[in-house]
Amino acid sequence: MTTDTNTRSWDGLTIPTAGTFELDQAHKRVGFVARHLMVSKVRGEFTEATATVTIGENPLESSVVATIQAASISTGQADRDNHLRTGDFLEADKYPTLEFRSTGVKSHSGNEFVLTGDLTIKDVTRQVELAVEFEGAGRSPYGFDVFGFSAATEIDREDFGLTWNVALESGGVMVGKKVKIEIEGEAIRQA
Repeated sequence: MTTDTNTRSWDGLTIPTAGTFELDQAHKRVGFVARHLMVSKVRGEFTEATATVTIGENPLESSVVATIQAASISTGQADRDNHLRTGDFLEADKYPTLEFRSTGVKSHSGNEFVLTGDLTIKDVTRQVELAVEFEGAGRSPYGFDVFGFSAATEIDREDFGLTWNVALESGGVMVGKKVKIEIEGEAIRQA
């Protein structure tokens, strides 16, 4: 059952009709969380990211391609941010982008989906699974067709060649290996 010409009912959800959507730059956050000194968490984000979402006629055949600018990393502390841009971590001069390309929808239940895809950091590509929550679809007061989503995954940074660390006298290391990635956003219909 179609609710209007821009959305449709599917599996109990109101979702967009097939088309191409771009990540809304004013309504996005590409964040991360990493352990520090084995006792706390450091949060940060990449302020520059783009994504194209193609919604398929069969929603389970939809796809995402995303590009994140490595130099846009921000944790609110300039010295740390500059260190994260160096060869010890992202090597942003040599590898200016992090890339994600979906490979399929592994499963779904209600508004929750597991999206598989290839994540490339520093020229190393690994398959990851994103837990995606579809937040809804509709039309903005400005006449744009939009949908909202959130997504999360956890990676081992060492799998991508991000191995820098310092051993602590008390045991453990300065920077944890696991990094949680948290994404929130809205996408606007282009076609």
